[in-house]
Amino acid sequence: MKNLGKMILLLSLVPSAIFASVVASVDYSSVSVGETVTYSIKSDGNNIQRPMLNSICGTNVLSTSSQTNIEMINGKYNRTKILSYKFMPRKSCVIKPLDVVVDGKTQKTNAIKVEVKPATQDINADFVIELKTDKKEVYVGEPFTMSMLIKQKHTAQALDSKFVAPDMKGFWKSGEPKQEKYNDGSFTVTKLTYKLSAQREGKLIISPAQLAIASRDNSRDMWGSFMQNMRWKSYFSNSLSIQAKPIPDGAKYIGDFSINARVDKREINPNEAVNVKIEVVGQGNLEDIQSFKPYIKGVSVFDEKPVILGNKFQEKLALVGDNDFVVPSFTLTFFNPKTKRKETISTKEIAIKVNGAKLHETLHMKKSDTNDEVKVTKPIKVVTGKTVSAIEIILIFILGLASGVVIMIVKPWSKFKRKESIDIKDEKKLLIKLMPFSEDKKVQEIIDILEHNMYHEDKKSIDKKLLKEILYKS
Repeated sequence: MKNLGKMILLLSLVPSAIFASVVASVDYSSVSVGETVTYSIKSDGNNIQRPMLNSICGTNVLSTSSQTNIEMINGKYNRTKILSYKFMPRKSCVIKPLDVVVDGKTQKTNAIKVEVKPATQDINADFVIELKTDKKEVYVGEPFTMSMLIKQKHTAQALDSKFVAPDMKGFWKSGEPKQEKYNDGSFTVTKLTYKLSAQREGKLIISPAQLAIASRDNSRDMWGSFMQNMRWKSYFSNSLSIQAKPIPDGAKYIGDFSINARVDKREINPNEAVNVKIEVVGQGNLEDIQSFKPYIKGVSVFDEKPVILGNKFQEKLALVGDNDFVVPSFTLTFFNPKTKRKETISTKEIAIKVNGAKLHETLHMKKSDTNDEVKVTKPIKVVTGKTVSAIEIILIFILGLASGVVIMIVKPWSKFKRKESIDIKDEKKLLIKLMPFSEDKKVQEIIDILEHNMYHEDKKSIDKKLLKEILYKS
């Protein structure tokens, strides 16, 4: 009996780890896509090693936490530890048993099944997201609008939120979305309007938007007590399917446009610039329109990079010429989805007069009707005088040849050769002269100022001392 009593006493003193167990559980066994689940491992051992879990059910672990609770039951202390892992399952799965080391011994958790239901739109939910579009079928490059409505009930509360925009792969997005806010019954509505256009033909999909909302969750803990947690829930929008068709008739652009070209002056002085502004206005793929920079014989043409301002394409040119010239007509051909046909629009030619223009003399020579020789109307004078002998002619030729050789060797004119002078007020010639040396930073600075002065009315000053040094070196 004494031995039996000792055995009972020893058993009562043995650490509870011998009988320690591990139990796995989840806070929600059935969720919708986008909702989070907390997976917990509970153990009453003294020392539990946290399993290293990077993913559960094929998705990454979002966060981890631990909790220790000590209770007194019938005069004895009971210590329990809970390890928690939060994740967002995408599909139904079974969390397989895990090996957990408790007080130096390995034990297995129980398996748990998690059901994931497909995401559905509930118009009565606290938060609702909806995608709308004005067109389901478009041409490649044809602009259309997509609206995203985010609705929140006036009574809904959110501790935090995370928004994932819809995937618009296969579309060009023009600028930032236009935003407006208003009330609609029991909802506060935030409306985002996007301007899109298809990049390629075929069926293109705009994926659902996702809004994750964090709210308070009054749930019971492992011991049945109420506790406040933050629970995330995701709300999804519908998706959109857009059918994109190729532009008909081999057109490069699509839309409904108008075009105009304006000049700041129609009469200039030689080497003075005429500023031309070309504008294409309308709805269409303005971003694809290429430069209108023309080639004009005898005229230097400088252009700025085209810009898009809302529904307007704008390009600026500067034209510099010594003689009268004409700004040509600028033409744009496109397919108009409204009229369902190919259209061409053009500007008018603009004549530019250059004061004091240089007149180029033209020599007209008329061939004889009787032979191919050129007639020269100027009379030929016949000089009479002493007859020169053949020996004298030979001597004169040899003397002239020798003189020519001496002059070519000595090159006396090289001493008097000067560099071509350039008027520093002639911005056009200065620009042409400096262009080959643009790699030099100082030269490039002067080139930038010259180009600015040609394009804009506000003139910038040039360091004349530095300019003279550069011209002398060049």
